[in-house]
Amino acid sequence: MTIARTSALAAESADDALDSVPPGATTGTSGEPAPDNTWDWPEVAMVATAVLGGLALIAGIVVLGNWLDSIWWPSTTVLGPACFLLAVWGYRREGRQKWEERLRRTGLKYSLAQLDALHYRRFEYAVRDLMRRDGFRAERTGGGGDDACDVRAVDPDGRIWAVQVKHRRDGAAGKKIGVPVLQQVKGTAQPVHGATFALIVTNGGFSSKAVPWGKTHGIHLVDRHLLETWAAGGGLLWDLIDNLPAPKRHPSDSDHKKARRK
Repeated sequence: MTIARTSALAAESADDALDSVPPGATTGTSGEPAPDNTWDWPEVAMVATAVLGGLALIAGIVVLGNWLDSIWWPSTTVLGPACFLLAVWGYRREGRQKWEERLRRTGLKYSLAQLDALHYRRFEYAVRDLMRRDGFRAERTGGGGDDACDVRAVDPDGRIWAVQVKHRRDGAAGKKIGVPVLQQVKGTAQPVHGATFALIVTNGGFSSKAVPWGKTHGIHLVDRHLLETWAAGGGLLWDLIDNLPAPKRHPSDSDHKKARRK
């Protein structure tokens, strides 16, 4: 009777174990669910993509390193001087801006009333001093036998300026400067004074024929209105005159400063 009872209990336990297996699952000899041997293909693809991407990144780094190694010497020989020149350019540009700002604040200035009141010889010195203010090496040469050059000046590029100065006691109401004066300047500026530029400065004005004649023959004219702007510190002379190239060097450049002290 005991053996029969034991067999019944074993059969009942086996039925309970079969009832606990999920529908569709298979069991092994032990009665437990069999392992699932199917592949999770989306996950496999994700891992493979990550591995291939990493390999491609490593290969790219190696190629880039080899390329940089091959151009390192040429790039340093080109970029080094280029960076140096850029630094020099920036330094000089900053120096020029500071120099011009200081000139506007503290540089020599004249009003038209002051210039009108000067003796003509003092007016020549005033023009000389204004040119020195702008960075020229300038000397007054006016007087008997000056060959139509009252101020001889040299700009930062070494170009010579022959300047004829005409003062009018009555200012704007004074006699206009005509073509004969321009012809005289034209005839002596380069042959006698070796000038690159010929210039006439006046506190008066020019005749209607003198203006086009000057443009045709390369005589630069500074009339009363332009003189007012220049004398008041409104700009460097070469920047105020039309069709006149500014010097490549600047008064603030160290090499030009040394030349001015000589």
